[in-house]
Amino acid sequence: MPNFSGQKTKTVRPDSKGRISLGKRAQDYSGYTLKESADGSILLEPLIEVPAREAWLFKNKEALSSVQKGLKQSAAGKTKSLGSFAKYIADDKKE
Repeated sequence: MPNFSGQKTKTVRPDSKGRISLGKRAQDYSGYTLKESADGSILLEPLIEVPAREAWLFKNKEALSSVQKGLKQSAAGKTKSLGSFAKYIADDKKE
């Protein structure tokens, strides 16, 4: 569970339909997981969804680790060009 000590506290009030607006805090997220404790406390955990065709990467820890390592190496300038790979592209326009 996140540590909220030292964080700003803000009082918000629900509208007539019981809604509480998150405003700009919600703009980068596709949804939230709502967790409610026995004492009535509510925790909203932001979600960012990924396309189904990309979900495999997040399920495969070894592949994800490899991609993250490559991104770090690239950001650090530890890359070298292997030239063009154009010759390996399948030509779908064959008749």
